[in-house]
Amino acid sequence: MISAFVLISARPDRIAALASELADVEGVAEVYSVAGDVDIVAIVRVPEHDQLAEVVTGHIAGLDGIISTRSMVAYRAHSRHDLEAMFSLGTD
Repeated sequence: MISAFVLISARPDRIAALASELADVEGVAEVYSVAGDVDIVAIVRVPEHDQLAEVVTGHIAGLDGIISTRSMVAYRAHSRHDLEAMFSLGTD
């Protein structure tokens, strides 16, 4: 599974509506309105790189009100669950 974080700059009057529209795009797992340099962060999860390109350039970038996108592809996940499993001795 490929995970990517799509940082989205949007027109202020479209941020709330875009968040809802993005949540309906196939391949978009989560959407967050954020404060900072960007307005929205969409987390995309797809099986293949070609699908990632289609979701970002074919669906997300074309939505009304999006000014720009910047994508970051994750190459490794680090979560509390992963770390606990790694150090667990299995002594329950």
